[in-house]
Amino acid sequence: MAQDLKRTLSLPDAISIVAGSMIGCGIFIVSSDIARQVNSGLLLILIWIIAGFITLCGGLSLCELASNITDEGGQYVYLKKIYNEKVAFLYGWTLFLVIQTGTIAAVCVAFAKFFGILVPCISSENILLHAGFFKLSSQQLFSILTVIFLSFINSRGIKYGVITQNIFTVTKVLSLAGLIVVGLLFGFHSTILQANLQMPVTFGFKTINVMAVAIVGALFASITWNNITFIAGEVKNPQKNISKAMIYGVLLVVALYLLLNTIYIGVLPLSAIQTAPQDIVAARTVSEIFGSIGKDIIAVIIMISAFGCANGMILTGSRVYYKMAKDRAFFRPLALINRKTKVPVNSLWAQCIWICILILWGSYSELLDFVIYVSLIFYILVTAGIFVYRHKFPTKQKSFRINNFFPVTFLILATYIVVCLSIYKPLYTIPGLLITIAGIPVFHLWKRFS
Repeated sequence: MAQDLKRTLSLPDAISIVAGSMIGCGIFIVSSDIARQVNSGLLLILIWIIAGFITLCGGLSLCELASNITDEGGQYVYLKKIYNEKVAFLYGWTLFLVIQTGTIAAVCVAFAKFFGILVPCISSENILLHAGFFKLSSQQLFSILTVIFLSFINSRGIKYGVITQNIFTVTKVLSLAGLIVVGLLFGFHSTILQANLQMPVTFGFKTINVMAVAIVGALFASITWNNITFIAGEVKNPQKNISKAMIYGVLLVVALYLLLNTIYIGVLPLSAIQTAPQDIVAARTVSEIFGSIGKDIIAVIIMISAFGCANGMILTGSRVYYKMAKDRAFFRPLALINRKTKVPVNSLWAQCIWICILILWGSYSELLDFVIYVSLIFYILVTAGIFVYRHKFPTKQKSFRINNFFPVTFLILATYIVVCLSIYKPLYTIPGLLITIAGIPVFHLWKRFS
């Protein structure tokens, strides 16, 4: 059934998927929490620089595997080829259970939440149905309808999903650029920037460890750069275009994130960043310039970002479960390709159903926190796998080979962050590991009865 997937995505489409999947809600929110943890404007901007560097190293490292293994499925396929079926299944299991679907659920709830600023009846307080322990709010219903609508668009054919992605990616990139320009021209004060950067900082292991824990928010705001590899089977000239898309897309987003955080610390004192209402530091920044209307402006921009991010992740995530099903590592009907649309429709709708369950369940946000840790572990595994791949297939012609500096640097920094999280935030790490480890008996049962 692999031949049923058509290579129709151009390089601009692929860049749009990379950038559009990366830019969600995090950049507007997480800086407030990071500022509270590090208590320094200098460390805040330094964390975003380091996070951008780590993201670039990870993206560049993955380019080698993406250029040489061009099947759909991304990290699932890489882990299977480099290690074994069990490791690949555990990644796919965790991806379906919460990494991809939980992220989409959170993003769609954020979309509904900020839509509620403009339309107050969309609220978590507006309960439409209450039966025992079950509650359905208008915010949850709107989130579910958003997931269904985006899944329907993508089920009609990849061109509809990509057109939607391109429109929203361009819109939100221009929106972020607009925020940066407006902030620089009308709200930026060199005295505030200087005060934030000159706050006393004592560099030592304690400070480094605090930064290693605080950087999780910044990394998660851009962690979906690998989504383009999930849909590699539908990209034209994948040996070149996937690598180019990741490089250009990651560079674009990292640059925008750094510039926007520079605006934050140039417009607001650190205390205002730390105490931004609902942690929406972007709204606090724009309100400083435009007054109360700034809240509505940011609400619209976050809605655009959330909608485009959810669309990109719905589009790409379904291809991983399709690939797993084709390998008989998941429910076989998910390998079905619609003859007319050339889309894995069953995989799309299975993903949609689980996302809706997570939204109704309401605890997806906790699962999302747990899985940040596991995501980094799988990134470490696949990056280390580059060297395994080179050793395992020494005679295979390499379409692209990355300098060892990038994967080695990523491995060192990411491993240090994982160790710090294990020590300082065990409540986040242990449940995340348990989610993944729970897949081991499932894998053996699946192999036995499939």
